[in-house]
Amino acid sequence: MRRFLTVSENVSPGKRYHLRYLDLFEEDLNQIVDYISHELENPAAAENLINAVEEAIYQRSSCAEAFEQYPSKRDRQYPYYRIYVQNYTIFYVVIGDVMEVRRILYSRRDLNEHI
Repeated sequence: MRRFLTVSENVSPGKRYHLRYLDLFEEDLNQIVDYISHELENPAAAENLINAVEEAIYQRSSCAEAFEQYPSKRDRQYPYYRIYVQNYTIFYVVIGDVMEVRRILYSRRDLNEHI
C-alpha cells in the first residue's frame, strides 16, 4: 500500500496553507482503500478514490476557510470544515497557516459520533 500524502506547501496566488495529515486520517484512508481493493476486489476504484481525495484536498488548500464550518455538537478549539469526495467526507481544521486534515469517513455514517 502506498503511503498517502506528505506535508507540503501549496503554491497559489492567494493565502498559502501548509498541509498536515493526522495519522488517524491516513489510517481511515488506508482502511477504506484496503476494503475497496480487497473486499470489493476493485483496486482501480481504490486508486481513483485516492486520486480524487488528493485533488480535492489540494484544491481546497488555497481557500480552506472560505467554506461553511461543520456544525459540531462538541466545543472545539478549531472549527471543522468538510470536503465531499464520492461517498466520503473529509474533515479538516485550519490552525494559522496550516490546513490539518483529520479524518475521512463514509458519508452515511453518523458523523457526529466519529468527529
